[in-house]
Amino acid sequence: MDINKDLNINIGKIEAAFENCDDFIKRKFAVGRNKDVWLYVAYIDMMANNTVVDENIMKRLITSIRITPPNIDFFRDDIFEGLKDGGISASDMKEEVSIEGAISSILSGDALLLVNGSEKAIIISSKGFPSRGVPSSESEVVIRGARDAFSEGFRVNTTLIRRRINDSRLKLEQSQAGKRTNTSIGIMYMEDLVRPHILSKVKKRVKDIDIDAILDSGYVEQLIEESWSSPFPQAQATERPDKVAAALLEGRIAIVVDNTPFVLIVPATLDTFFQSPDDYYQRFELASLLRFVRFLAGFLALTASGLYIATAVFHPSMLPTSLMLKMASARMNVPFPVVVEILIMEVAFELLKEAGIRLPAPIGGTIGIVGGIVVGQAAVEAGLISPIAVIIVAFGGICSFVLPSISLVNAFRMLKFVLIALSSMLGFVGFWIGILLVSVHLVSLKSFDIPYMFPFVSGEVNEYSDFKDSIFRAPLFKMKKRPIFCNPEAVNRQGPPQ
Repeated sequence: MDINKDLNINIGKIEAAFENCDDFIKRKFAVGRNKDVWLYVAYIDMMANNTVVDENIMKRLITSIRITPPNIDFFRDDIFEGLKDGGISASDMKEEVSIEGAISSILSGDALLLVNGSEKAIIISSKGFPSRGVPSSESEVVIRGARDAFSEGFRVNTTLIRRRINDSRLKLEQSQAGKRTNTSIGIMYMEDLVRPHILSKVKKRVKDIDIDAILDSGYVEQLIEESWSSPFPQAQATERPDKVAAALLEGRIAIVVDNTPFVLIVPATLDTFFQSPDDYYQRFELASLLRFVRFLAGFLALTASGLYIATAVFHPSMLPTSLMLKMASARMNVPFPVVVEILIMEVAFELLKEAGIRLPAPIGGTIGIVGGIVVGQAAVEAGLISPIAVIIVAFGGICSFVLPSISLVNAFRMLKFVLIALSSMLGFVGFWIGILLVSVHLVSLKSFDIPYMFPFVSGEVNEYSDFKDSIFRAPLFKMKKRPIFCNPEAVNRQGPPQ
């Protein structure tokens, strides 16, 4: 629906759209020496910056008498230039020719300016959403490195990324998704480093999103991933700007979603979920040790319970005699089979973990620790659970806390129950069948055409250089090439250009 020359018709359409919206602020007023040019300003309270609207639009237009009757025709013919020269002191302005576009701009936090006799409106950038500023990272804590983190402000987040990459080749393409929310989504990439076919695929999938609301980046992640049935995450979600900047410089793509402090990074491989920003801020010896510990902890978090069941139930002869007798004596008065007691402890551990997350922060951690000690000790003393079962489940839970990616932890939390079921039915045969099924699934998985298990599969494509930043991390001066995500024509990141 186009904007009409009759100001009153336009006002009627806009105010009808915002009927019963008490936070919709509007004003119709006249300017010029003879007050014969009528204007209309509208915006949403608190979504637009009131100071910008009052000082840069209202005050300057009302007090500006330079728009005299001889200039009125010019003012009506060229609305954008006329208003710019006549008194609006805003640097970010654009024209709009449709009522729908004008309404969408108002809902995005901009101010709308209509002029009687013109078929165009002016949209003045005046966003002023309430925000919590630049917080510190909570889910990805590091010992050394920057402390700032993303917030819910879209432009704040893009600015935090640009602050770290002072390069005009860092591009931002912005669009909107969600038919009712019109959420801003930004695709950021390094123009010379990104692979063109991956970029075009990401753009297409974001463009193809057809849903009524986008309330968090998790919506986008689920709508653009290739294998929706896989428990493994195919995009990294992070609240750290330095992590996003490092990914962009590797040729990867960042997806910034408004109203959420988590930015998505694609493509992603299994290897990237074990990496932490700390790995690159300290010496390679310590970084390699910690990286190896994370991989080991990830394997144990997935397999500890299933491995214990397979050994204790089907293959106790594999254990030393003294250990086997110790375990048998500890289970002497336990009324449940090994599988049942492991499941009881696993469910109790998951409940305590969820309770610690949902409770207020000051008491959540205390409840988790105290609850675990009390429940575990009481269950052992009551003879319902053996001490070894408590140790195994607690050890697996601690291993899961070592992993820096909560998305990967959630995948392991689900798959460990599959291994428990297979191990309880077939022993070590079932355990290794489960490991084989998980391995086959990981090998067949892709994230935007990049093998999920790279560089452990197809490493020769990049001359095995990605192994320098996998389970172990090589010294920085040895990591001369960018990872597989990068455009092959710009792989060198150290030394003279190619």
